[in-house]
Amino acid sequence: MIECPHLPVPPRPEPDPLTATCPECEAAGSHPVQLRLCLECGHVGCCDSSPYRHATAHFHATGHAVMRSFEPGQSWRWCYVEQRLV
Repeated sequence: MIECPHLPVPPRPEPDPLTATCPECEAAGSHPVQLRLCLECGHVGCCDSSPYRHATAHFHATGHAVMRSFEPGQSWRWCYVEQRLV
């Protein structure tokens, strides 16, 4: 993985997920596509392939720059500021 100044400094543990799915999609009656976990606060949001793009909206609302895939078997991370995998 690439170094990223926006990634919380290890050995800080990942936050616990606040929910098991995207709460904004649930409230809207929408089905999320591919979940993402905010590494700053634990918010779970849907990816940009979902109609509402809640993970990206969370970044714009909070400035929390790095998320990781919240899908089973995936551990990649994305920095919204750097626009790259980290």
